[in-house]
Amino acid sequence: MTGATAPEAVETIDLRKSYGGVTVLDGLTMRVARGSVYALLGPNGAGKTTTVRILATLATPDGGVARVDGHDVVRDRRRVRRAISLAGQHAALDDQQTGTENLHMMARLAGLSPAAARRRAADLAERFDLVAAAGRRVATYSGGMRRRLDLAASLVGEPSVIFLDEPTTGLDPRSRQGLWEVVAELAGAGVTVLLTTQYLEEADRLADRIAVLHGGRLAAEGSAGDLKRRFGAHRLELTLRDAPSFAAAERRLGDRVTHRDPARLELAVATDGGAPHVRHLLDEVDPDRQDLARFTVREATLDDVFLTLTSDQVATAREMARV
Repeated sequence: MTGATAPEAVETIDLRKSYGGVTVLDGLTMRVARGSVYALLGPNGAGKTTTVRILATLATPDGGVARVDGHDVVRDRRRVRRAISLAGQHAALDDQQTGTENLHMMARLAGLSPAAARRRAADLAERFDLVAAAGRRVATYSGGMRRRLDLAASLVGEPSVIFLDEPTTGLDPRSRQGLWEVVAELAGAGVTVLLTTQYLEEADRLADRIAVLHGGRLAAEGSAGDLKRRFGAHRLELTLRDAPSFAAAERRLGDRVTHRDPARLELAVATDGGAPHVRHLLDEVDPDRQDLARFTVREATLDDVFLTLTSDQVATAREMARV
């Protein structure tokens, strides 16, 4: 139909799920644009993996709506499964088969002919830098190689949406970097990637948009830069010369202190990062210009955002706002 727009790659509306009387998802609403990388952040128990399981048709929601590629995950399970792939926290591979045999088996299960399956396995082995190891049993693979093979296997059917549930857990920095490059390539090829992660650097590096979950709800959503501006204030870090100077500075700043380390004589206070505000704080803390040893203005990070949005105080305040 002329003027019609394609549905979002992933959409949830008021999604709810409980296990044994424990609420895991409590009205989650989010939308993921096609061809984007969307990251779900949150502490353990926030509902990240449950969300992915529902979207992948491995669990049924108690309420609300979830759609993938325009298909309802409950009513249109078969269509959803044809459109997606899932790479979980643990690689679903046969250790006794070679890398090529694993890829060939997955391709045959996806309905490819023997010849097409061989071509697909060879293409994926080359794409994921596994050609040299393709003839070895998977039991001999390193953690990074196993994750690359698992991701390659998940792409056998050329899905339009791929779910990555903490894909780099347990990987060394070099392997994690390699997997990040693969994810970026997938998005560049038009695949929608929804990943859960506890590595904030990973979300900052990869995601076009980030959703922070807390208590089964969406605490905040936006680009990394947007979240930092909204929830992660700059911080002025101060190092005082001695204990009396530290005590005096702490007293002057009062409840504005966001971090204190008496052993290191360090204090921190929020700032907008602008020169006038920083200068005002320095004059307030050290009016005689004798007590301060050094200072640093640190930009906000996703760590700051994460801690702000998942603190008990914030959760309580948001809950009260709903009453």
